[in-house]
Amino acid sequence: MKSTFFVPITPRGLSTIAPTPPWHYSGDFLVIDFWSDPKAAAAVLPEELEPDHKAEGHAQAYFVDWQFTGENDEFLDPARYQYREFFILVDALYEGRPVAFCPYIFVDNDSAIARGWAQGFPKRRGEIFQTRDFAAHSMAAPRLARGSRFGASASTAGQRIARGIVTLDSEVTNLAALGSRPTVNLRHFPRLAAGDRKRPAVHELVESVMDNFTAANAWSGKGELSLPVCENEEISDLAPVRCGNGYRMSVSYSVTDLKTLVDHSSK
Repeated sequence: MKSTFFVPITPRGLSTIAPTPPWHYSGDFLVIDFWSDPKAAAAVLPEELEPDHKAEGHAQAYFVDWQFTGENDEFLDPARYQYREFFILVDALYEGRPVAFCPYIFVDNDSAIARGWAQGFPKRRGEIFQTRDFAAHSMAAPRLARGSRFGASASTAGQRIARGIVTLDSEVTNLAALGSRPTVNLRHFPRLAAGDRKRPAVHELVESVMDNFTAANAWSGKGELSLPVCENEEISDLAPVRCGNGYRMSVSYSVTDLKTLVDHSSK
């Protein structure tokens, strides 16, 4: 059996759900700033993080159309390594340092779910769509220009969980202004064995490490977001009290590492 980074471990190692890092990502982002009830924002944080009271419940919603590759031209297998994603980042503090925590994330690809779990993102299956920009513009393809509108939606288990619209106003000339807080996640893998279920095999607070982060074709404008109430879902607890800016941009980065902040894993 060939040793691989992820299961399944097979004779030739071709069937692994995710290749060994480094991992490289490129995607089109639709991002919306919003503010939820500060109590609801605080409720989704793990005990190692504190609410950022100055943020007043600030969070960001992300809709992303991704393309992925490892070191072996995996992008040539788009059915396996293209995917779409929706997630929320909530402002928080770790030892007084501003960070962002991901309580909810949905994706339409099993390899992306596996890579996300390895990084601490609590990924679940969903369906995500967003307006695309094409080089051959028409009524069906809005330009990156003032007044253009880009929409996005996310659903899971047959229920709409998010809807967003960004109306572009101006190009972002200072890309450094797009810098966000470091993303902090909770890696959690339980034990199934009776008697050990309160002793998770993995329980770590971790910080994402993104190499060679690049943003391009960034525009800002008005953001609109709704998080409808759904059966057996809690994401609507973060429903916006108000929305702020929206952004449409292309982003790329690589993942080669992960920083462990706190390790409560059972030994």
